[in-house]
Amino acid sequence: MSVILDELLSLLKLEAIEQGIYRGQSQDLGFKALFGGQVMGQALSAAQETISADRFVHSLHSYFLRAGDASKPVVYEVEDIRNGASFSTRRVQAIQNGKAIFYMTASFQKPEEGFNHQDSMPTVPGPEGIPSYSDFIIKNQNALPRGMREKFLAEKPIEIRPIQQYNWLKPEKTDSTYQIWFKTNGSLPDDLRNHSCMLAYASDFHFLPASLLPHGAAHWLPNFQIATVDHAMWFHRPFRFDDWLLYCIDSPSAGNGRGLVRGQIFNREGELVASTMQEGVIRQR
Repeated sequence: MSVILDELLSLLKLEAIEQGIYRGQSQDLGFKALFGGQVMGQALSAAQETISADRFVHSLHSYFLRAGDASKPVVYEVEDIRNGASFSTRRVQAIQNGKAIFYMTASFQKPEEGFNHQDSMPTVPGPEGIPSYSDFIIKNQNALPRGMREKFLAEKPIEIRPIQQYNWLKPEKTDSTYQIWFKTNGSLPDDLRNHSCMLAYASDFHFLPASLLPHGAAHWLPNFQIATVDHAMWFHRPFRFDDWLLYCIDSPSAGNGRGLVRGQIFNREGELVASTMQEGVIRQR
């Protein structure tokens, strides 16, 4: 396991303060505001601490209420909603400076047999030989503000290889289809819970910006506001995130200052392992 990935695993492992109350440290990715994926991953980790080992997350629904501060820790309060014969439900509140910045409701289920079908994975080039997003950053580092450059050039715990090599610095109108291969930069423990938290964390990367592709816009542009409002995720089948997963993203709608994006995540064998939906603010001021 790489040092940077070990640091991310530690970030997603929370400190227990009291029964149902946890504290997570924060990560500054160069934007000062908290990365939404960090809050989702930590909130899921907090909920999992209160769930029996035979149940795994199958869905989560999140609302981002206020911008978080990347320089301060986050406190998570877990409410035990229900424990049924097959399903358990938890609600998690994330707090900074005495105010709620985020809510998540997550549902957990015992594995069971049942009907089984899925969409087919699209035919795309494999991850081998595709330039990574880090290659794009290195190539265009002089265009980055000095205050962000060091953070953006640092080694990353998640490797991302976009199939569509879109130039976010000189955007042009295209359709909203955007596909990336991604995986952790190193091996993870076998526990599915670690992989689930890590995928929840990474599911926010390159997601909402897909709603800008049909407009020839980009979140890199000056005076641009882009922020997640809500994020939902469904986990369909067991998976490993230390092997390549294909994230297929598109945006069916944008309007009223908001963009909607949806995603499907496949493993290399073509199994649909997770689905995502997100809506967020997109404004050119």
